[in-house]
Amino acid sequence: MSFALLNPNVMDQRNFHPESLMMTHGYKPELSEGAIKCPIFQTSTFVFKSAEEGKSFFQVAYGKREKEPNEELGLIYSRLNNPDLQILEERLCLWDQAEECAVFESGMSAISTVMLEFLRPGDVLLYSKPVYGGTDHFINKVLPQYGINGIGFTSSQSLEEITEMVKSKGAEDKVKMVFVETPANPTNTLFDLEVCRMVADQHSRNEDKVIVCVDNTYMGPLWQHPLAHGADLVVYSATKYIGGHSDLIAGAVLGNVSLMKRVRTLRTFLGNMTGPWTGWLLMRSLETLKVRMTKQAENAEKVAGFLQNHPKVEKVYYLGNLMPGDPQYAVFKKQMTSAGAMLSFDIVGGEKEAFSFLNNLKLIKLAVSLGSTESLVEHPATMTHSDVSEEDRNLLGISEKLVRISIGVEHYSDIIWDIEQALAIDI
Repeated sequence: MSFALLNPNVMDQRNFHPESLMMTHGYKPELSEGAIKCPIFQTSTFVFKSAEEGKSFFQVAYGKREKEPNEELGLIYSRLNNPDLQILEERLCLWDQAEECAVFESGMSAISTVMLEFLRPGDVLLYSKPVYGGTDHFINKVLPQYGINGIGFTSSQSLEEITEMVKSKGAEDKVKMVFVETPANPTNTLFDLEVCRMVADQHSRNEDKVIVCVDNTYMGPLWQHPLAHGADLVVYSATKYIGGHSDLIAGAVLGNVSLMKRVRTLRTFLGNMTGPWTGWLLMRSLETLKVRMTKQAENAEKVAGFLQNHPKVEKVYYLGNLMPGDPQYAVFKKQMTSAGAMLSFDIVGGEKEAFSFLNNLKLIKLAVSLGSTESLVEHPATMTHSDVSEEDRNLLGISEKLVRISIGVEHYSDIIWDIEQALAIDI
């Protein structure tokens, strides 16, 4: 929906880059006392000019009529729309070239809302492995309580192998969604989105289209654009790179108008949209998103190079290390514009050695989450992915010796110094 604060003509002046529009798009200062930044609209409800106007707004809000051409809809209630959220959603659409966006209270509320909207009892969800531990829990522990079952597939499985696996489980006519997290948390494993689209199309029936939903959190809105590679919906934990300062929790879903209408409707009645203060903070963060992420990626490349040659490091999981001839390299070159700022590595030894490393860091903070200005480190097997089945952890390389680092914007030499001194301590 549009409203008076939106400025539809801003794109007519020039085809500006998204980072140039993050300060202005969708906002008219003259409608807010000339404030250079959008104010925080800390209000639950909005005043109608007349009863007729209120009736008209609600007719569209509840789908009783379609919006007329050039009709500007006003504000009703902050559970339905709020200027801070509306402008934020308009700006987020620019990066992924999406038709619509909806923001949520958290990444998990975005993911769970999408799954609850497009899946019903008896349906099957095809999902990539590994995924974030919270997503894995929702798929394997929560959805089965509603008669919805998940079937996981790995990056090593071909289109034919995935198809045969689904057939062997008698689920050919039950698949309704393909959920993909790529790069995968915490191993940076890549999935070919065009193959995922083909899997979905194979199981689509007439107008009953199987939805492809991609969790793009690891790449943020800057380095990968899944909608351009066949995805129907993109989800983010906006807590991560979009927020980028470890001071908020939020999520986002993007896609075309018809699918997003369904997502927005369920969001309205679940009531899990984010509030105006968080929306304002996210708008602030979008202004520096490209600068932050670019610096983080530059730092990550240097850190990965240091780890690659360290005698106490067995293996480094970093996209920049992929080489031609590796199927993962082909996916990387096709789908991404950067190796990103996330890396993991196996320490020589096991949990004892990993914990010693974590406990002796001085600059890098031991905390879950990622994408923030400060570098963060965690132990996936006992933290973010501790609820993933032991079988899957073993299969996917989420071992006791694996450590995950989210590289921040500190000086790269200081990050490397901290890693070096922590690895040097003998136990």
